[in-house]
Amino acid sequence: MTTTELYKELNYVNHSREKRLHYAHLMQNNPSLVPKLLEILFMVDDKISPRAAWVFEFMCNNDIDTIIPYLDIFTKNMQKIHLDSAVRPVAKICEFLAKAYTSKTDNNIKKALTEIHKERIIETCFDYMINDEKIAPKAYSMNTLFLFGKEYDWVHPELALILERDFQMQSSGFKARAKHILKKIKKNPKP
Repeated sequence: MTTTELYKELNYVNHSREKRLHYAHLMQNNPSLVPKLLEILFMVDDKISPRAAWVFEFMCNNDIDTIIPYLDIFTKNMQKIHLDSAVRPVAKICEFLAKAYTSKTDNNIKKALTEIHKERIIETCFDYMINDEKIAPKAYSMNTLFLFGKEYDWVHPELALILERDFQMQSSGFKARAKHILKKIKKNPKP
């Protein structure tokens, strides 16, 4: 399947779990399609870009290891994503990576995620926190930053500052997640 054919195929992806899962499995069964999916995902002004993001999110949720060969491409380009419906899955993928990396069980993400990858993820998540994004990307970013803040001692103070500063102006969903994260930060002070 060419990139053009995959692009046309992505027209059939919608919000249904069934469609997203179908195309996620298609990618996993045909790894040669993943670079083409990412190429479409990073056509950041195109209305099909979010559909590629949805499929990539489902693919990573199904098996996070499938992102490993594409960590450089993904982390290098993710900050370019700006359409709301594409930002949410990208933020969610960042959270998947942070959860896998900070997991107590050994896994391949711990070996594959480099300092550069983590720095790019942290930078993008902070951008989501300070930019005018919807609640979902902010919520995923809060959690990602909290998790990476266990390794990078400067992250928690910066995150707490943003959460406290923006608290009153945000939605009840933001406030609930922010309270939860702030409580966790205060419970785990750095030595």
